[in-house]
Amino acid sequence: LPLAQGIAALKELFAVSFDNFHLQTLTEDIQLTITKKGKCNLQRGKASAQRLIEPQEHDRAKERFLDLARPFLVELKVTDRQHKLIPAMARKWKQINKFIEVIDHALAASQLNRQQDIRVVDFGSGKGYLTFAMEDYLRNSLKLKAQVTGVELREDLVKLCSKAAGKLQIDALTFRQGDIRSYPPEAIDIMIALHACDMATDYAIHLGIRARAAIIMCAPCCHKQIRPQLQSPPLLQPLLKHGIHLGQEAEMITDGLRGLLLEACGYQTQVFEFVALEHTSKNKMILAIKGAGPDNKEERLAQIRALKEFYQIKEHCLETLLLADGLL
Repeated sequence: LPLAQGIAALKELFAVSFDNFHLQTLTEDIQLTITKKGKCNLQRGKASAQRLIEPQEHDRAKERFLDLARPFLVELKVTDRQHKLIPAMARKWKQINKFIEVIDHALAASQLNRQQDIRVVDFGSGKGYLTFAMEDYLRNSLKLKAQVTGVELREDLVKLCSKAAGKLQIDALTFRQGDIRSYPPEAIDIMIALHACDMATDYAIHLGIRARAAIIMCAPCCHKQIRPQLQSPPLLQPLLKHGIHLGQEAEMITDGLRGLLLEACGYQTQVFEFVALEHTSKNKMILAIKGAGPDNKEERLAQIRALKEFYQIKEHCLETLLLADGLL
């Protein structure tokens, strides 16, 4: 409780029949006794030996994958010159660390865990927070030879990030203007697209599969293609007559089919909660790690056909792209 509310609550307790109060902290025992005549007797002493324990889990400093002292954080104005976190950037700092945590676990589970040279492309890199963090973590923490490219449509942001990378003398980090569709096909080890709206997510996943990326990481937001196609089965119509429910179902079906299509292409896929990005309240992440091969391809394709038939879906963008390239 806030202090004022806590004091008010204690006053209410004093007003009833309680006559003995015992407060225990990690360092002190405090006992207040009220006699029958209303006299207060306060006693203080050292904490009981059994309670002189280490701080509990929720009191410990949270382990971070990046240090606030990293130079790129100052340059991107996440921290000040004294390497103190700028309060307005607290959410961004949390997002950066969660992103690196996901990447760290994905690397350990992927074919890249013994590879020294890694090629990373981050589509929709924006102001470069995650792009810089990725390069810094791979190079300084994991001691890998990483070539990281940020791809962004907005020319001013490309110039901003390129200037910061030049100032920090990071030769392995480059930024170029463009988008997913205009990016030339080339070998990619890690493909990231955390700002891909609607079908841009499908184009990003398609590019990752085509480039045989070992790790594909997307944060989808809009789900406009599937929703108009949905024909709700009669049993579900009472639930899906509400627009918000229909939107949630369209999101689930769209990303569920993306996951199945990735699995059909030989990727181990997870869909899970992530820290919401700035431009959207959505907080979903699709993480795909390439396996040895699509050992359950026919089963996954059958599941996709069944779902499409159940909801009368005519087309899913990612499926169309994969079929056109003979990847399914």
